Amino acid sequence: MAKSCSLVLPLLQNKADIEKFKRLGISSALELAVFVPSVYENREILGEALIGQTQVLDVTVKSIQQTPKFLRVSFYSHNLETNVDGMIFNPRPFHRKVFRNSANMLIQGKIQKYNSTLQIAQPKTVESSGGIVPIYKTDLRTDSMRRLIEKYVTAENLDVLPDEIVKNILSLHNPTAEFINSFIKVGEYEAEYLYALKFVELYAHISQLKKKRRYFKAAYVLNSNWQSWAMSLPFNLTGDQKRAISKIEKDFSSGMSSRRIVVGDVGSGKTMVILASIIMAHPYKSILMAPTTLLANQLFEEAKKFLPDEFKIALVTNEQKKESLVDFDVLIGTHALLFRDLPSVALVMVDEQHRFGTAQRNMLEKLTNDDADTKPHYIQFSATPIPRTQAMIDSNLVDVSLIEQTPFKRDISTSVIQKPHFKDLLSHINSEIEQNHQVLIVYPLVEQSEIIEYQSLDEAKDFWLKRFEDVAVTHGKDKNKSEVLKNFKDNGNILLATTVVEVGISLPRLSTVVIVGAERLGLATLHQLRGRVSRTGLKGYCYLFTNLQKSERLESFSQTDNGFEIAALDLKFRQSGDLLSGNMQSGKSFKWVNLGEDEKVVREVQESLI
Repeated sequence: MAKSCSLVLPLLQNKADIEKFKRLGISSALELAVFVPSVYENREILGEALIGQTQVLDVTVKSIQQTPKFLRVSFYSHNLETNVDGMIFNPRPFHRKVFRNSANMLIQGKIQKYNSTLQIAQPKTVESSGGIVPIYKTDLRTDSMRRLIEKYVTAENLDVLPDEIVKNILSLHNPTAEFINSFIKVGEYEAEYLYALKFVELYAHISQLKKKRRYFKAAYVLNSNWQSWAMSLPFNLTGDQKRAISKIEKDFSSGMSSRRIVVGDVGSGKTMVILASIIMAHPYKSILMAPTTLLANQLFEEAKKFLPDEFKIALVTNEQKKESLVDFDVLIGTHALLFRDLPSVALVMVDEQHRFGTAQRNMLEKLTNDDADTKPHYIQFSATPIPRTQAMIDSNLVDVSLIEQTPFKRDISTSVIQKPHFKDLLSHINSEIEQNHQVLIVYPLVEQSEIIEYQSLDEAKDFWLKRFEDVAVTHGKDKNKSEVLKNFKDNGNILLATTVVEVGISLPRLSTVVIVGAERLGLATLHQLRGRVSRTGLKGYCYLFTNLQKSERLESFSQTDNGFEIAALDLKFRQSGDLLSGNMQSGKSFKWVNLGEDEKVVREVQESLI
C-alpha cells in the first residue's frame, strides 16, 4: 500500500522547468517518472580499443584540417595512449567551435581501424564518463532531460508510492550493471519494472481525476421509494438494474448533486433505470434528452406505458407544437429542449450522452437551474460499453454504474462472410421473410465512391427492389427517415440503410442484420448494429460481409456478444482513449497501461489511493 500522505507533489518554482514540463505535456514528477530512457550507454573509459563498438575516450585535440565538406580532427587518446582520427562530414559551425587546438574533452563514437590508424566517424562530445548513462528520446535535449530527471524523479518526490515501486522506477533512471544485463529494449522490461511503470502512470492519472472532481449541493434532496413501483411491473428487474437504481437512490438522498454515468450493454434495460430515477425524483420534475426524434418518441411511449397514470409527461421535439411545460412532471425530448423555457427540475438525464457535445449537456443543466450554488442531479446513459478498467478509472471523476446483465438471453449467431457466400445469404433472407421476420442490410455509403470497394446504398437498392417486396430505403440525410422507419416497422420485409439505424430503432420482428464492409466499422458500432436484432427473443443472425480473405478482428468479434468484452477487445486493435479530457473512444493513449488487460493494476492503484 502507498504511504498516507498528500498527493500534491512539490510545486515547480523554476520557470524554465515549468516550460520543460509543458513541452513534455506533463505536470508532476510522477508523470515525468514514466519517461524512461530509450537506450543506455556505457561510458566507462577503458584502456583498450573495442573495434566496432561505441566507447568514450579522454582526448586532447592535436590538429584540425578543414575543407567545405569535412572536418578532420586528430586526437590524442589518453586512455588508449595513441592517436585517433575523427572524421566529421558536413560540419556545422558548432563543430568548428567545439573542436579547437589543444582542447581537452571527452568524445564518444564507434571505433574503427583503417590500416593501423584508429578512427571515429562523427565523434560527439559527452559531458561525463564512468558507468552507465541513460539516453532519453523526448522533445527536450537528452542532457536537459537527464538534469530534469535527476532533479525531480527522486525518492522524496515519489514517496507517495509503495517502496518497491519507487525502487524499481529509480533503477530505470539510475541503472546498475545488473539492471543493464537484464535489459532487453524499451518496452520489454522484466515484469517488476513494467508493473512499476503501469502503477505510476495510473497513480498520476487517477490522482489528477480526483482533483478535477467537483462537488455541489443538490437543488433537491430526493427520498421517494422505487420498490413498490418495481413490484408493479409485469417483469422482474435484473440484479444489475437493481444495483444501479440503488446507487442512484443513495446519490439522491445524500444532499449533494450527483454525477453518474450508467453504461448498459445493448438490450440491458437502461430504460427501466431511467424510469426508476424519475419515480425517485417525484414529486419534483425530471427531464430526459435523447439524440434523435425516433429515440425520444420511443422513450416517451415507454414512460407512458410504465410510469403511474398520475405522472404528466410531455414530448418535446421540433415536430411538436410549442406549449407551456410548467405543469408537466416529466419532459422527454431532443435537443429542441435547449430552445424552450424549462422549469426548475430535480433531475436531468441524457440518453446516448456521447452523441451530444459537452456544451449542449452543460447548457441543458443551466437551463433547468437558476441557482449558481446548487445543481440538479445529473445522470448520463450510454449503450456503448466500456472496458471495466476504464469504468474503474472514470469513477474517480464521476460515479459509474455498469449494467451487464440482460433481461433475457439473446440468441444471435454471428458469421464473417465473403462473396462466395452470397447465394446462401439470399436463401437465408427468403426463409426469414417467409416466417414474417425482417432483415436489415447496412451499407457503408449512400453514394458511389472511387475509394470504397463496396457497393453504395444507391448502387445496391435496385437489386433488392427487383427481387423482394416491401423493401424500404433510408439514410442519415433522408428527411423522411423517421417516417420510413415507422412504416417499415409495421409493413416492411427488408430495410436498406446506413448506420443511421445504429441507435434508437426498435423492430420487434427484425431477425437478421447484414453489415457490408464490416471491417470499416468500429467494434462498438458493429455491436450496436447487431443489437438491433433478436430484441424480443427471436433467433437472431448477424452477417459481417467483407472482401478481406481473413480478419482476426472480425473473427474475434463474432465469438462474443458481451459488449464489455468487445470494448476490451476493441482496445486490442486500436489505441485507448484520453479519459482525462473525456475523449474516450480514441486519441491519446496511455504509454504503458493497457486498459484491456490491466484490471489488476488499476484495482491495486485504487486501493492505494483510498
